Amino acid sequence: MADTMTSGASKLKHRVVRYGDLKPCFDAFIDTRTPGSDQKENFTIIGPGVSENPDQHVHIPEPHGFNIGGARQPPGCTNSQHSHDTAEVFYVHSGKWRFDLGEHGDDAQVMLNPGDLISIPTRLFRGFQNIGDDTGFLWAVLGGDDPGRVLWAPKVFELAKEYGLVLLDDGMLIDTNKGESVPMGKQPMPVTTAEQIGRLQVFDDGQLEACVARSDAPGPRGSFDHLDGVSETHLIGSGRMDWSHGFCVSMLRMEPGSMIPEHSLDQPDVWFVQSGSVAVDVDGEAITLSSGDTITVPRGAVRQISNISDSIIEFIAVRGGDTTPETHWS
Repeated sequence: MADTMTSGASKLKHRVVRYGDLKPCFDAFIDTRTPGSDQKENFTIIGPGVSENPDQHVHIPEPHGFNIGGARQPPGCTNSQHSHDTAEVFYVHSGKWRFDLGEHGDDAQVMLNPGDLISIPTRLFRGFQNIGDDTGFLWAVLGGDDPGRVLWAPKVFELAKEYGLVLLDDGMLIDTNKGESVPMGKQPMPVTTAEQIGRLQVFDDGQLEACVARSDAPGPRGSFDHLDGVSETHLIGSGRMDWSHGFCVSMLRMEPGSMIPEHSLDQPDVWFVQSGSVAVDVDGEAITLSSGDTITVPRGAVRQISNISDSIIEFIAVRGGDTTPETHWS
C-alpha cells in the first residue's frame, strides 16, 4: 500500500517520513517465521523495495533511481543469508551489528556501530544480526527504481517450508498457515542451486572491511566544506567506494549556528538525520527534522539547511548518480 504523493511547497510534510511514523511489515520475507529471524521489522520508505509481501506499506512511492528502506531488530535477531543484483548499503542508526558473508555466513564477518556504513557488492550472499543489548535500526539504500528480487540461500527455503511459507517464482509470498495456497498457473520458486551459488562472489574479511566507512574515518571532502562550521565527507562515489551504485552518499556535520545557504541540485536528494535537529527550508516552506527522520527534496527545488540547536548535528545525504551532482548556489 502506498501513500499518495502531492506536489507543491505547501506539501513538504508529505516528503518527510518521521521515525515515529514508520509503518513496519513483520512478514516481508520468506524467513519471517524462522526462529531467530521472526522478530524483525522491515520498512519501505521510498520506492517499492524488495519485500515479498504485496501488503508492505510504501511511505513514498515516487521513483528516485534508488530505494530507501530500513530494518529494526531486537537483540539476537538475524536477517538470513541472501543476495541482491543491485547495490545494497546500510547505515547504522542504532545498535551493534554483525554482517556475515557466504552461503552459511562464515566466509567473512565485520562488526558495525552507530555512524558506520557498509556497501555490500552485488551477487554476494550476506546476512546480518543485531549483536547488541538494545533494539537497533539500520537505514538502507538499494540501487535502481526496481531493485529486483532476493536470491536466498538454500537453507532459508527449507526452514520456511517448516513454518508454512512458500515463495513463488514471481517473488510473492504464500502463507499456508493462513489457508493460502499456490494460485493456479503459479509455481514455487525453485530452491537456489549449487550452480547459482557457484556464480556468486566470495569475499574474505579484508575485502569486506574495504566496503565499510567508519564513522570516524577520514575521506574525500565535499562541496560544502568551504562553509563555516560545516563538513562533508564522501562515503560512496567521488573517490571512495567508487564502484557504480547509481547513487552517491555523503555524511554532513554542522556546528551550532552554522548554515548551508540556498542551493539546488539536478538530482534527487534524500537526507537521513543521525543526530540532532535540522531546520530545513524548501522553496520557502520550513520544517524541522529530528533523529531518525527522512526527507526527500525534489530535484531543482531551492533548499537551505540550518543548525539552530546548541550541539553538532549529523545527517546522511543520498543523491542520484554515481558522482556528486553540481551544487547550484542561489
